[in-house]
Amino acid sequence: MNVRTGLETFLENTPSWVRERRLGLLCNQASVDSRLRHSKDLIFSVLSGHLKCLFSPQHGLYAEKQDNMKESPDAYDPALNIPVFSLYGKNREPSPSQLSEIDLLVVDLQDIGCRVYTFIWTLYLAMKACAQAGVGIVVLDRPNPLGGESIEGNLPARDCQSFVGLASLPMRHGMTIGEIAKFFMEEQGLDLELHVVKMQGWRREMDFAATGLPWIWPSPNMPTLDTAGVYPGQVVWEGTNVSEGRGTTRPFEIFGAPFLDPDALRKEAKRWKLPGFVLREQSFEPTFHKWSGKQCKGFQIHVTHRLEYRPYITTLAILAAVKRMHPKDFAWKDPPYEYEFKRLPTDLIIGDKRVREAVNAGTDPMDIQSIWARDLKDFEKARPAWLLYP
Repeated sequence: MNVRTGLETFLENTPSWVRERRLGLLCNQASVDSRLRHSKDLIFSVLSGHLKCLFSPQHGLYAEKQDNMKESPDAYDPALNIPVFSLYGKNREPSPSQLSEIDLLVVDLQDIGCRVYTFIWTLYLAMKACAQAGVGIVVLDRPNPLGGESIEGNLPARDCQSFVGLASLPMRHGMTIGEIAKFFMEEQGLDLELHVVKMQGWRREMDFAATGLPWIWPSPNMPTLDTAGVYPGQVVWEGTNVSEGRGTTRPFEIFGAPFLDPDALRKEAKRWKLPGFVLREQSFEPTFHKWSGKQCKGFQIHVTHRLEYRPYITTLAILAAVKRMHPKDFAWKDPPYEYEFKRLPTDLIIGDKRVREAVNAGTDPMDIQSIWARDLKDFEKARPAWLLYP
């Protein structure tokens, strides 16, 4: 049985508490039903006259903006004759004047299952703004592409919180965006009207391929499900001078730099005996971003067993090896990153300075996991309270 998203269940049986209320919709081009019809058009049609405005997350309504700190301006939807307010421009949360035009903010976004992906933090800020304004929130739930069972990684330390980690979620959280909304509600103690419209047919062991739903890239560098599968680890390269594959057709799946020694790195990787992946040597030349126009030596990560593959510790182990083998060439990237101009990008991405310090100290990658083991166990114990699916 194919999974039915929250959007589809919402439209099939629109709750009575929605009717006669003014709606805003937070969405982007991946907000479609199983027939590839966009949520803004469907909601505008089904609830005629009630959709008053749209809100867009990072990368814009049509995911046209590359990289971080590439802002989208407010715009206008000529077909629907309503404004589009950017939440990744002059504001990252809805303003009181924008919220004064609506009674309910409907959220229909495809998350990818990683703390660093900013859509959940746009939701987080929107929930806080709506609570202050007395506006309700409706989250139309969608699958976690990585499934809903495995969790991995550290929680962000207080001094490393930023727009890529504003609350205590591990790097791979194993929750749907609706479940995360419930977590935010409790974690922040919000006085907020919150509704989560559940999916039908989704089970925690499902990855996105098992849902039968079409994959629409939610951001420019998330083109495939393979990308999403490695992202919770490979995103850490953003905090270094090693290319994460931006400017190529396989971002995050490939990584490298002109100085990297593939043979030495492959030998090192075999020592860890980490499961579920193969490193295939790959040279590439980015057309933009790091090392643009220069040949990078590196690898493509091929996930051979998604249930065994642990993206976060796998990439941290590779990163630690690259730093140790190339101490003069490897570098941590300087700010800015996601509107932070003083703190190191890698500390914001990883979320804990102790991890970077352990890498700098040459700590064995397998021992780095002890930094977050207790916090992750505590999160795992608390997590069932927010889960919506068995």
